Amino acid sequence: MKTMQEFLLVKEVARLLRVSPNTIRSWADSGKMPEHRHPVNNYRLFKLKDVERLARQIAMPTAKKKQTIKPR
Repeated sequence: MKTMQEFLLVKEVARLLRVSPNTIRSWADSGKMPEHRHPVNNYRLFKLKDVERLARQIAMPTAKKKQTIKPR
């Protein structure tokens, strides 16, 4: 069973990624960031491991991202 410690609220994710809460909501709506819902109050929740993965992608320089694409 998952504990609430494994999940973060919108405002917590926004603070960690240094973006606005509306940006987090937008990313969740577009599918860029998987979201879960609290079973009682229906708040958006985000798994800590998903937030960490997105933080690494954001921190990766653009040039490095281009290098990871394999030529045809």
